[in-house]
Amino acid sequence: MSDPVLSVQNLTTAFRSREGWREVIRGINFEVKAGETVAIVGESGSGKSVTALSAMRLLPRDKTRSTGRILLEGRDLLTLPEAEMRKVRGGRIGMIFQEPMTSLNPVLTIGNQLAEALVLHRDMSWREAEAEALTLMERVRIPSAKSRLHEYPHKFSGGMRQRVMIAMALACRPRLLIADEPTTALDVTIQAEILSLISELQRESEMGVLFITHDMGVVAEVADRTVVMFRGDMVETGETSRLFAAPGQPYTRALLASIPRLGTMNGAAGPRRFPQVDPRTGTASEGREMPLPPAGTAPVVSVSNLSIRFDLPQGRVHAVEDVSFDLHPGETLALVGESGCGKSTTGRAIMRLTTPSAGEIRIDGRDIARARSSELRTMRRSAQMIFQDPFASLNPRISVGDAILEPILTHGLLPKAAARLRVAELLDQVGLSPEMAGRYPHEFSGGQRQRVSIARAMALEPKFIVADEAVSALDVSVKAQVSNLLMDLQASRGLAFLFISHDMSVVERISHRVAVMHFGEIVEIGPRAAIFGNAQHPYTRRLIAAVPVPDPALRGTRSAAPPQEPRSPLRPLDYVAPKRLYREVAPGHFVMAETSA
Repeated sequence: MSDPVLSVQNLTTAFRSREGWREVIRGINFEVKAGETVAIVGESGSGKSVTALSAMRLLPRDKTRSTGRILLEGRDLLTLPEAEMRKVRGGRIGMIFQEPMTSLNPVLTIGNQLAEALVLHRDMSWREAEAEALTLMERVRIPSAKSRLHEYPHKFSGGMRQRVMIAMALACRPRLLIADEPTTALDVTIQAEILSLISELQRESEMGVLFITHDMGVVAEVADRTVVMFRGDMVETGETSRLFAAPGQPYTRALLASIPRLGTMNGAAGPRRFPQVDPRTGTASEGREMPLPPAGTAPVVSVSNLSIRFDLPQGRVHAVEDVSFDLHPGETLALVGESGCGKSTTGRAIMRLTTPSAGEIRIDGRDIARARSSELRTMRRSAQMIFQDPFASLNPRISVGDAILEPILTHGLLPKAAARLRVAELLDQVGLSPEMAGRYPHEFSGGQRQRVSIARAMALEPKFIVADEAVSALDVSVKAQVSNLLMDLQASRGLAFLFISHDMSVVERISHRVAVMHFGEIVEIGPRAAIFGNAQHPYTRRLIAAVPVPDPALRGTRSAAPPQEPRSPLRPLDYVAPKRLYREVAPGHFVMAETSA
C-alpha cells in the first residue's frame, strides 16, 4: 500500500447549541490508502456521517467547528480557503450522500446535473459532458438511459436516484470516494453490481474509498479495514477479517450479534424476533417466534388485477401490471424486487397516493380505487404509510413532535394535553428520547428520521400499514429494535403490514408471506419458508443469491451473477400486456409460467 490518500488526525467536531458547544465526535484517527477501502460502522447518530461531512467541510460554518487535521494527499483540508475547497469537492473527492432526493436539484434534469460536474472539473464542453453523462448512467444500470437523461429527479424511484448520485460521485474520477450509505436504497442484485463497479474503478485509478454503512454484509464484502464508532467515539479499529473473527469491544460484539443472517430461521413457521443484544456485554439471546395470524379472517386489504401506467411522449410506462393479492389481519406480506420494479408504486396506489389505471383495491371491504376525498380521509384513519425517504416526508418547518401530534389532533383522537403525552410515548417506543420532540428534521440523522416516520404512522393506531423500506435507513442494532417493535405491535393489535423491502435477510425474519416483483409483475408469491427454501422463478433465485454474507472469510468465494441488460418498462401506446399464467407448486405457493414477453 502507498502513502495515505486521506489521513484524519485527532478530529473533533462540535455543534453550537443553546447550552454552548457540544462535541459530537471526539479524537477520531484513521487513514485511507490508495486502492484501499475503509468502512466506518456504528449506530445511527454515532457520528459516522458527521466525520465524512467534516472531511468535506460541508457542515455549516457558523454552527460547527472542527479541530485536528484532515490531510488529503498531504494538504490539510481544514486550513484550505473555500475557493480551493470547492475544487476539491467533486474533483479530488467524490461523495455519495445518504439521501439522494435532498442532494439532487429538483429543477434541473439528471443529465444537466451530471454534465455540470464534468464541465466544472474535467474541462469538457457541454456536448462532451452530456455524452459522458449518458455513459455514466448506463454504467450504473439505469434502464432507457438515453430517454431518461432529460428527466427530473422526481420521476426516478429512490433506488434510481441513488444510482444517479453514484454516477455523479464517480464522474470526475476522484482520488477519494466517500460513500455515505451508498447502497441503502438499492436492491441486492443492483447493490452487488454497484459494489463491483466501485471496486473496478478503484482498481483502475487506485482510488481510496471511505465507506460509511450499517450493512455489515457489505462491510464483510468490500472493506479492508473497519472503524467502529459509538456515540461520537472511535471504540475499535482493525483489519475487517480480524474484527469479525475476534471483536475486542462489547459494543462491536453487540453490533455483529445484531446482524440479520439469511437462513437462520431454524424452521420457524412464523416471523421470529431479532436477538436482544446487551451492548455492555455483547451477548445476544435468540429472538422468540411470533404467533401466526388467526386463520379464516376476512382480508383487511384485497388487491385485484391492479395496473398502473404513465403516459409519456415516447410511449407508456407499465409500472404495475395485473397485480393481485390479499392481506389478512395480523399478517405481514413482504413485497420484494429490484428498484423500479413497481413495489413502491403498488404501495402508493393502495394508499391512493397514485391513481390506479385499472383494477380494484378494497380496504375493509370498501373500494378505495374510486373513493371520494371524504371517504379517503376516513380510510387513512385505519391505513397509514411509512415512506422510503424520511427527510422528504417530514415538513422541515415543524418540529418532529408537532409532526406526530398533527394527525392525532386532526382526527380528534385525544385532547391536546393527552396527545402530547402520546407523542412522548411513541418517541420512546421507537428508541428516541421524548425530549427530542422539539427538534426539527434536519437535526436528526437519517436513521433517526426514519424512526420519527414510524412513530407518526403509529399515531392513529391503524389496522394496516404500508411500510416502504421502513428499516432500510437504520443501522443493524436499531433495525433489530424497530423490526421487533413492528412485530410486537402486530401481535398485540392485529396489525397487517405490506412490507416493501430489498433487504432479504430482514424479509425472511419478519414476513409471513413473500411476493416477488419483477418488471411490474408478481413472478412468485407464497409462504416465506417456501420462497426462501424452494424458490422456483429464476429471478427469485438470483435475488436470494445476491444477498451479501456477513463473513469476510467468504469474500470472493461466491460466483457473482452476470449483469443483466436493464429492461425498459416503456411500451408503445397500443401495447397490450399478455395475460400471465401461474402454476401452484405447493399450497399457497404460486410461480409465473415462463413466457417470451
